Order: sequence, then C-alpha cells, then structure tokens
Amino acid sequence: MGNSEQAEQRVIVALDVPDEQSAIALIDQLPQVNFWKVGLELFTSTGPKILEELKSRQKRIFLDLKFDDIPNTVAGACRSAARYGVDLLTIHATAGRDALKAATEAAQEGAAKAGVQPPKLIAITLLTSISARQLAFDLKIPLELPEYALEMALLAQESGMDGVVCSPQEVAQLRQTCGDDFLLVCPGVRPTWADKGDQQRSLTPAQAIIAGADYLVIGRPITTATEPELAWKRISEELTTVA
Repeated sequence: MGNSEQAEQRVIVALDVPDEQSAIALIDQLPQVNFWKVGLELFTSTGPKILEELKSRQKRIFLDLKFDDIPNTVAGACRSAARYGVDLLTIHATAGRDALKAATEAAQEGAAKAGVQPPKLIAITLLTSISARQLAFDLKIPLELPEYALEMALLAQESGMDGVVCSPQEVAQLRQTCGDDFLLVCPGVRPTWADKGDQQRSLTPAQAIIAGADYLVIGRPITTATEPELAWKRISEELTTVA
C-alpha cells in the first residue's frame, strides 16, 4: 500500500451531521473523499435522499444503522437497505446467529431485486465507546474485553457475515484469528493531534492499518476540524508512510 491513492481508499469519513444541508456542504468541501459513512442521526433526518445524493456523485457508502432486532425484522431491514446499493451495512452481533444468517440471505435478495451489488454485511462486536470496566460492571459480561470482541467476531464469521467493526486495539488479534478475507472496520481511530472525544480504545490511523484494519472510520478529527481539507490531507499523508 505504497501510494496515497490506495491509503485514501481505506478511510471512510463519517457524515456525522444533523441534516442534508450540512452533509452536502461537507461532501462539497472534501471532494477527494471517496467513501462516506451515513449513520443513525443523518439517515433518520434525511432518509434515503442522502444515499441518492452520494450515489449521484459516484461515492461509496457505509450505511451504519447497526440493526439489532428479532431475525424477521433484521432480515426485512437488510432487504430494504440492500436496495439502495450501499457498500457496507452494519448489524449488531448480539442480535444472534439466526438474525445474522437471515440478514445475509435478505441482503442478497434485496440487492438482486433492485439489480445492484449486495452490500458487505459487517457485525458490530462491541461499541468503541464501551470500556472494559463498563463491559464488566454495566453489561455484566464476565469475559475480558478482547476475548468478548473475539467471540462476537467468530459468531459473525460463522454466521456468514463479511466482517466486523472492532476497535483498533482488537484488530491485530481478530486479523490473526479470522484470516485475511474477513473485513475489519475500525472506528475510534484518532491521529495524535486530535481530541479523543468519547473513544475509549483508540490507535492512530497508521497504527490501525499496520495492525490489520481494512477500513478506518474517521469522523470528528476531520469533520469538526477548523480546516477539514487540511485534516484529511494530514491523515492521508500519515497513511502514505505505511508500507
């Protein structure tokens, strides 16, 4: 991954803004960005309009709605979401094996019906805002955090998911265990010069790629920077150093 073009393809910028107008302003400001994440706030505000806007600009889309419901509902949601022709779609691993299997089948159906490529389905192992202490004391899960993330990743892989979302700190172990063909998407990545915010388990972009991440999701370090273009450029340059 020597040159910046390749490095830049691996950064997904989070459109964590409240409305369509702010989203379009940001997309216009960062024309070099090829891959955008649409999450709950923006999708709830705009619906599929923002996806159509991104598609019309030939952008790749990570639709991060983190479905977590009974298998029938998860399947229905994936069937609908797959019709938009998005590239990545998320489901909580904790929805369970049946929901994850149903999701895979439904996404293929929805995409086939719409004549588009099916999205890659990515399971959430554990939200990156959850600390080891919260996992034990609030969620009452008796496993160590890295072990829990690994168990969720293995459940996802066995259920036919294409990959998982994990924090940068779990990525090396998951890459080793799940192999090279399993997509690892890392949010909570923070350049050394950026504010950590509510991310508990962070690495720099270059460290996360070296550890084995396929994609990095970066939001606030770019989107809330005084000069987003400069922040994007700095991150891209940092990644060109990763051989």
